[in-house]
Amino acid sequence: MSYSELSNGSKVTQAVAAVIEDSAGRVLLCQQAGGHQLWGLPGGKIRAAESPVHAAIRDIREETGLETEIVEIIGMYQLTGDGCGESMPDLFVHVFRGRLDGGGPALNAPGRISRLAWHDPATLPQPLTATTRTAIADAAAGRTGVLREIERDKEPEVADAA
Repeated sequence: MSYSELSNGSKVTQAVAAVIEDSAGRVLLCQQAGGHQLWGLPGGKIRAAESPVHAAIRDIREETGLETEIVEIIGMYQLTGDGCGESMPDLFVHVFRGRLDGGGPALNAPGRISRLAWHDPATLPQPLTATTRTAIADAAAGRTGVLREIERDKEPEVADAA
């Protein structure tokens, strides 16, 4: 796992994600299998000695079973705060615009994610990660090279098991 340390000694986890659209303009989202079952962009943590681009390609392959072409960087987002009521490390996420090569995605990492689905950016599912919400808005507005600090959302309620 790749960590950086801020001048105040706190840790920052390095991660990647990608906004991937289909021909209808819908974005591909993954729902976490555990925790708060948040919806987010495909991606994950950067491993030691791994570049952000290679981490994005690897994580998307692991989650969807498909290869991804990285087109451009939408932005870099630093997620801060204790919205979940715990002392969480900051998360620094490189968010790219990606394009899947070939067929449709298939759930390939059932331990990490419970569902993959295409969603219209105007009607995104809830609960959604703060980084995902902000990056999709930036992508829809055609922004690239964005630098943002984002506060974590308050802890969402977890749906009861059926």
